[in-house]
Amino acid sequence: MDSPFFDNLDAAGFLRIWQRFDADDNGYIEGKELDDFFLHLMKKLGTEGTDLSATKVQKMKERFMSAYDVTADGKLQIQELANMILPEDENFLLLFRRETPLDNSVDFMRIWRKYDADSSGYISASELRNFLRDLFLRHKKTIPDNKLDEYTDTMMKIFDKNKDGRLDLNDLARILSMDENFLLQFKMDACSLEERRSDFETIFSHYDVSKTGALEGPEVDGFVKDMMELVKSTITGVDLDKFREILLHHCDVNQDGKIQKTELALCLGLKMSQ
Repeated sequence: MDSPFFDNLDAAGFLRIWQRFDADDNGYIEGKELDDFFLHLMKKLGTEGTDLSATKVQKMKERFMSAYDVTADGKLQIQELANMILPEDENFLLLFRRETPLDNSVDFMRIWRKYDADSSGYISASELRNFLRDLFLRHKKTIPDNKLDEYTDTMMKIFDKNKDGRLDLNDLARILSMDENFLLQFKMDACSLEERRSDFETIFSHYDVSKTGALEGPEVDGFVKDMMELVKSTITGVDLDKFREILLHHCDVNQDGKIQKTELALCLGLKMSQ
C-alpha cells in the first residue's frame, strides 16, 4: 500500500495505530472498528475533501480485505495489518514467524529454555531483547541498540497483558503463533488396543525429534506442555516444571533423565506388542 501516510512508519507508530482501532484489545478489528479504520485510512490518504460515503468506505474495505484478510474470517488480525502497512524491516510480528519456524512444541520449548536464561518461568525484557537480537543475526542483519530497544519495548507492550514486565509461556506462544496442539487429534479412550498402540507410536515419534528412542530435554518439555494444555487453557513455566518433575519421577525408571519409549508406554498403562 503505497502512501506518504505509511512512509517511515516504525514499530511504535504501528502500535499506536493498532491500539486506536482495537478498542477491546482482542487481537483483531472487525465490525465498526474495521469501518473506522478504513474511514481513517481514506482521510489520511488525502481524500478529506471528497464525499466519504459509507459506500466508498465499504468498497475500499472490501478491496483491501480481499488482499490481506488471509484467514478469510472478515476480521483484520494484528499480523495482517502489520503485513499491510509495515516496511519489511519494521514488520517485527511477522519476523518472529518467518525467522523462527516451529514444527512442534519441542521447537517451542527449546526456544523457551534458551531465553528463559534464569529459569524463572518467565522471559524478562532483557531476555526478550536477546531473543530479538539473535533473530536479526540469523536473518543476517545488524540492528542498532536503540532500534533493538524499541522493538523490545513494543513487543512487551503488545504481549505483556498484565504489565508485570515479563512474558510467560502463553505470551511467547502467541508471539510465535503456535499451531494447534498435536495431541488434540487423538482420542486414546475411544480406540481399540491396536489403535491405541498405533497412536502411541505416532505420538512418541512426533516428540522424539532426535530419533533416539527416548524423550529428553525440550522433547520432554514439549510433550508435557501439550499434555497440560489438554486440561488447562493456560499454563506457566512453574506449572510446566512441576508436571515435568512428576512425569520424570513416575516414568524415568532407570533415572537417566530421559523417558524411554517403553517407560512412557508403561507409565500410560499401555502394553506394547512384542
